[in-house]
Amino acid sequence: MSDTIQPGSKQWDDWIRRSRSDLDESRRQLPVNQARWIPEVEPDEAGIVRPGLTLFLTNRECPWRCLMCDLWRETTLKPVPQGAIPQQIRGVLREAPVAEWIKLYNAGSFFDAGAIPSADHQEIAGLVKVFPRVTVECHPTLIGPRVLEFRDRLGGATLEVAMGLESAHPDVLSRLNKRMKVADFRRATGFLREAGVAVRTFLLLPPPFLPQPESLEWVLRSVRTAFEAGASVVSLVPTRAQDGVLEQLRREGQFREPTLEQIELTFEQSLALGLGRVFVDLWDLERFHPGPDLPERRERLHRMNLSQRWEPRAA
Repeated sequence: MSDTIQPGSKQWDDWIRRSRSDLDESRRQLPVNQARWIPEVEPDEAGIVRPGLTLFLTNRECPWRCLMCDLWRETTLKPVPQGAIPQQIRGVLREAPVAEWIKLYNAGSFFDAGAIPSADHQEIAGLVKVFPRVTVECHPTLIGPRVLEFRDRLGGATLEVAMGLESAHPDVLSRLNKRMKVADFRRATGFLREAGVAVRTFLLLPPPFLPQPESLEWVLRSVRTAFEAGASVVSLVPTRAQDGVLEQLRREGQFREPTLEQIELTFEQSLALGLGRVFVDLWDLERFHPGPDLPERRERLHRMNLSQRWEPRAA
């Protein structure tokens, strides 16, 4: 089916939507005054491990509908009312432990006014500017003056913007429904760095539509592309076929989930490039390797995330 539709067309967008397992939109009603959160630890530029908080804000579905995304499962059908996002943040800060960094992830773009009301930016900034570093996520094509306004509202806190490049392969990027090109990512990254804003990049490990090992080689090429554009952090996200689209592509032979060994090897080679901090997402690793040695191998990857140094694998 994916071979008969033009990537980026309305038909492509409709196909992605139809392929989703949850077409009953009434199941996606979420309380708009609550947000999920998790504690995290991460090394800074100097290698000092910092405690952080990651908030998953409740808001409307992202309008891009990227092919590999399953974050729409936790979004609302309509934009949230003004004041809802600050209320979510206040609720988390009341119960969360002390942290030095905070990430505001909203399954879309922080600077999408339909997701995070612009009128809430001042209050949001007031709540989070006590953290030395504040991270928000955004689609590269929405990077512009709103970012600078929010940066200025943070006072002395460092702003970091996380953007999904996903893959530097031009054909793959088109098929992912990102509706952007590598040049858009470079432009956005250049704009942010010139404004003193740090950049974090998400990459798929591996992307669909490419045969292995070509797909894994393209992960490394994408890591280089992200750092050369100006990113200071690259986050490798093992690609999970949890959405109907990737399940269909797997049946068609156009996608394979990575093995744990491939995740380890790609992370090791990405670190070896020495271009900047590289992290690998360790959530749900048992999906890729349910073996009895998983805890030991997960702990090794966790230590490498924190130290940014290679460690030998266990015999």
